[in-house]
Amino acid sequence: MSGLHQPARGAHDGEGLLGRISTEMVQLMKQYFGKGPTKAKAYFLDDFLIVVMRGGMTRAEQTMLQADREDAVREFRQQFENEMTGPMTELIEGLTGRKVVNYQSQVVFDPDISVEFFFFDDAIGQDLLKETARALTDNGAD
Repeated sequence: MSGLHQPARGAHDGEGLLGRISTEMVQLMKQYFGKGPTKAKAYFLDDFLIVVMRGGMTRAEQTMLQADREDAVREFRQQFENEMTGPMTELIEGLTGRKVVNYQSQVVFDPDISVEFFFFDDAIGQDLLKETARALTDNGAD
C-alpha cells in the first residue's frame, strides 16, 4: 500500500498545518476505506499528534454493531489500521517534516469516533503548540 497516496498540497492554500492534516487524513480514509469520516480535527501535544475523526462507520459495520458484533468490527478495524500504518505515517511525515516513531489507533462506536496517535522522535516546536491552542480557542473543540 505504501506510496499510493499523494497529498494534494495545492488544495490547502491558507489552511494551517493542523487543517491540512485533518483534510488529508479524511481523504486517505476515503481512498482506502471507501468512506471517510464526516469531521476530523488534529492536535499537537509534546512529541505527538492526535487526529480525532468522527463519523465514517460503513453500513456493513453498522449492521454488525446492531447484531451485537462489536468485537468483530473492532477486530476488522484494528487489522485495517495495521495495514494502513505505512500510508498514514508516510502522510504525516510528509506533511510535518518529522519522523514518526510509533502509530496507534483506537475506535469508539458510541459516539462513532476513531482516534489516530502519531508519536514523533522529538518534541514539537512552540509554533505548532500555538497553532493547536489557536484552533482550540478560535473554533472550539469539536
